[in-house]
Amino acid sequence: MDKGGVRGKQETQPQVWLGPQGCRLRVERKKGSRIKVGFGARQYMAVPLGRMVFTGPGMSSNIPSHVFNFPFRKRFGKDNVILSDIRKPPEHVFLSGPFIYSDILDYKNLWEIVVNNRITWLFHYSALLSAVGEANVSLARAVNITGLHNVLDVATEHGLRLFVPSTIGAFGPTSPRNPTPDLCIQRPRTIYGVSKVHAELMGEYYYYRYGLDFRCLRYPGIISADSQPGGGTTDYAVQIFHEAVKNGRFECNLKPDTRLPMMYIDDCLRATLEVMEAPAESLSMRTYNISAMSFTPAELAQEVLKHIPELQVTYNVDPVRQAIGGYTAAPTSEPKFSCRPPRESSRT
Repeated sequence: MDKGGVRGKQETQPQVWLGPQGCRLRVERKKGSRIKVGFGARQYMAVPLGRMVFTGPGMSSNIPSHVFNFPFRKRFGKDNVILSDIRKPPEHVFLSGPFIYSDILDYKNLWEIVVNNRITWLFHYSALLSAVGEANVSLARAVNITGLHNVLDVATEHGLRLFVPSTIGAFGPTSPRNPTPDLCIQRPRTIYGVSKVHAELMGEYYYYRYGLDFRCLRYPGIISADSQPGGGTTDYAVQIFHEAVKNGRFECNLKPDTRLPMMYIDDCLRATLEVMEAPAESLSMRTYNISAMSFTPAELAQEVLKHIPELQVTYNVDPVRQAIGGYTAAPTSEPKFSCRPPRESSRT
């Protein structure tokens, strides 16, 4: 067998498969046979990659929907990446590729989406963020917790690979800082943070109990020129750019010295794709911190003023958001995929 080759040349059907290290392989298979792909001294059984669906990007999260055109749609094909939400998408999102209705509180609807579209990867972004969640705790509890339970059950039943983003809001005032370990005291004080800790623990439980391939990254504040504020504490870092160009003035709802971790959208999506493509045996945990940079509103304002000198920045502190931002920990560790042989465990 040649490196990266396959047995059999007759009656071939070209297909795209997901191989080790997440690489996509265009191979030819003999009808009715399984394919073994050799990489050095080790062989892997190639697994067909179906379609992936994203719940809620751009509408109930702080990641705009169309950014999934790259790297996901460019990498896996436009028709293999399906966006979904409960609300009607903007025209540019609807025209960019498949978009379907989904209600994460409707278990049957989720089931039909997975079956009808032959889903193999599920990215669950639907959530009410920190400040919005504090304004409507009962709705946040339903969306962030009940919706999660539906997603976990559907993913387990159909053997999906499931990604659920967590957040720096999953940490609390007693969490260690600089650096913040992947495993530490969390104890958040918002419904958003509590629900994300719940998601981390439930995902880990389903992994050990049922063998669900659950993966999670704790996102910092995500910065994108195309996203709109979605009710998060770090929203000011996006809003300031819109307001600077549009109105020439910006009112910040945090104290000028509130330092919070942030990440550019391209880096966030790259990290998400990397953790999803990582072979299962290389992951020593289900949830990892990711980080890029940290800054304060005053520092960001100074940088924007270099480009728009006429910008007027004022501060009108929102006690709720300031309380959240004042104790949010700043993780500084990169994802550490500890490569080791898969352990033998009982998952019944």
